[in-house]
Amino acid sequence: MSKVQSALISVSDKRGIVEFAKGLSLMGVEILSTGGTAKTIRDAGIPVTDVSQYTGFPEMLDGRLKTLHPKIHGGLLARRDNPKDMTDIAQHHIKPIDMVVVNLYPFEETVSRRDVTFDEAIENIDIGGPTMLRAASKNFKDVVVIVDPADYQGIIEELKTLNGEVGCDTKFYLAKKVFSLTARYDTIIFNYLAERGKSLETFPQYLNQSFSKVMDLRYGENPHQKAAIYKEPVYKGISLVDAKILQGKEMSYNNYLDSSAAIDLIREFKEPAAVIVKHNNPCGVAIADTIETAYVKAYEIDPLSAFGGVIALNRDVNVATAREILKLFVEIIIAPGFDPEALKLLSEKPNIRLLVLDISQYPTGFDMRKIQGGLLAQERDTGMIGDFKSLKVVTKRKPTDDEYTALEFAWKVCKHVKSNAIVYTSKDQALGIGVGQTSRVDSAKLGAMKAIKSLKNSVVASDAFFPNRDGIDFIAKVGVTAVIQPGGSIKDNDVIAVADEYNMAMVFTGIRHFKH
Repeated sequence: MSKVQSALISVSDKRGIVEFAKGLSLMGVEILSTGGTAKTIRDAGIPVTDVSQYTGFPEMLDGRLKTLHPKIHGGLLARRDNPKDMTDIAQHHIKPIDMVVVNLYPFEETVSRRDVTFDEAIENIDIGGPTMLRAASKNFKDVVVIVDPADYQGIIEELKTLNGEVGCDTKFYLAKKVFSLTARYDTIIFNYLAERGKSLETFPQYLNQSFSKVMDLRYGENPHQKAAIYKEPVYKGISLVDAKILQGKEMSYNNYLDSSAAIDLIREFKEPAAVIVKHNNPCGVAIADTIETAYVKAYEIDPLSAFGGVIALNRDVNVATAREILKLFVEIIIAPGFDPEALKLLSEKPNIRLLVLDISQYPTGFDMRKIQGGLLAQERDTGMIGDFKSLKVVTKRKPTDDEYTALEFAWKVCKHVKSNAIVYTSKDQALGIGVGQTSRVDSAKLGAMKAIKSLKNSVVASDAFFPNRDGIDFIAKVGVTAVIQPGGSIKDNDVIAVADEYNMAMVFTGIRHFKH
């Protein structure tokens, strides 16, 4: 280790920099700085030398060129225990620089603004900063490199404790922090540019992602698993991570998963709608003229499963809705807003998490799932049907107007049920939801078993084709009059013939909605 005798400071985030520079100066450290940072330090009465004075080369190109100079990078890269390195820099009148304090132009903050221009974004791509950071971090044995104001106080204390030196472990920790930062910085720049340039491919050769940690969670899916939640940078779509939490316990790993599933489904509806999700699957879905009626209808589908569930609503929660919800133990309520009186009423149960989220925004990016040794990425399932009456009717009987309305509702729900999925509905209420069975007929049986109301004159949505007639035989037996399904089975003709036997209407979507 060696004493820190010189430091180069150039920061856009000036929090704490005056106090830090003062601490260094009091220990006899010579400070080099640039532009606005030098002015800030100088105005505080702290001695500072401008980089341009040291290098003999002025800042130019409107500040684009400041620190890219051999007298800077030679001072950072020279290995103090390498005689040749030290001879080289001495011959060129280069002094060692023992500390670099740099944080980068605020590119992420800049492009997060909705009114940012492309030129403004480009000018916030830092060049000199990352170059200095990488050089200093490569030579971390000899150079202390600091990118985070949170580290200032600890470094000052270590310098005092170690008589002007910084320990090897600390230097190594700080260098790793730099490479994490610069990797994230470049990733955000790439992703910003990729969104604005016409890509020749849907999926890039390298899928660069950088998420920042929001917090540790209490545990993962199970208590023995550790977990944390991370935030996607420069994300302008609907964001559960950014939802405003009005009250309640901290969100758990499973809470976030169920909430995400509820949000995906509630976004399907424009009319007042209520969704109840349990274990990542809907157990209640309904639409109505008012949000309180929609909630009551959603709840009555499966009250047993609704216990401890996540509720998503697409209208503000009013007093009438709050009163109904309070009859049930629930984990989370997600809504665009909460009326003051409803909020006061719900505060009587302070453990219920209340999340405010603008569900009108659209989710962006890929669906991704980690597998052993890799990552699966796909486009989001945004497949929509504009006019259900334009779908291909494959049976002798066409659906009635009411059946078409019910089929549309059923199809929207089915899209968000784990495969194999069979969903029984009326035109405004799910009646029985058959979730995630390994055979389609078992899903049909499960959905019917879960139904509390009669399934007579109901409709069915199936997320994929019926491979055999047994599924149609069963749903006809319980009273289904119309079916919506993708089609595409080698036995489609047999299935259609069975539907005709029961005078059942059937339409093909040509779109499958598997959800594994």
